[in-house]
Amino acid sequence: MSRVDTALLAWIGRIGAVSASDAQLRFGLAPPGARARLAALRREELIVERRLLHDVPPLYVATRAGLREVGLAALGTCRVSAASFAHWRACARVAVFLERRHPGRVSSDRELRMIERERGGRVASAPVGVLHGGEPGSHRPDLVVWPREPGGLPVAVEVELTTKAPRRLQEICRAWARARELGGVVYYAPAPVERALARVIAALRAQESIWVVPLDVVDAELAGPRAVATGAKRGCERLGAPGKAVSSAA
Repeated sequence: MSRVDTALLAWIGRIGAVSASDAQLRFGLAPPGARARLAALRREELIVERRLLHDVPPLYVATRAGLREVGLAALGTCRVSAASFAHWRACARVAVFLERRHPGRVSSDRELRMIERERGGRVASAPVGVLHGGEPGSHRPDLVVWPREPGGLPVAVEVELTTKAPRRLQEICRAWARARELGGVVYYAPAPVERALARVIAALRAQESIWVVPLDVVDAELAGPRAVATGAKRGCERLGAPGKAVSSAA
């Protein structure tokens, strides 16, 4: 495989599931080039195509062989269902958006799970609920932006497409607000969900640690060069948490 193909395969394995347009934007490829590289990886059985929604482009997932090829077997294969398809698609899109300004410092929940398993404790997740054995459960973010400098705190990133039940949403946001190992939490959400989040955050008085960015900021910036300046400005207004040791955020 070429260096680009190896990097593309590793990125798919890390993120979980991505579309051809995500690959195109992430690696600066022309549409035919992105499709050709994905087709080549499919022929080698290093990735598989998941086409679950009608009239929606498929997502690509690394196979076990593909993960082994790039040293990511510990992540396990990503499972994409019809119910989770839109969420995986949105997470990949937000990952591309974040990696443009935080290259090399964005991880998926898959990677975070592996990191926390290796370290034996929470690194960028929040304690929520109780497990069967009486141990506190964990709520992991969809993505994490790691600090640029030593001593900085990671920032959790949530991609919220639907509104959770008010009690559950409040429980999660309260846990995020109390997570001292984080520099803050950024939610990317469409307008109806954004409003529900804003109400919960205000009720918890957690505006200094939890922020909401409209999901259309992501699509606006990735749509083309004219939208980059505005999208980048709006997306970066929520960087860092006042009074905390945060070197960067989402």
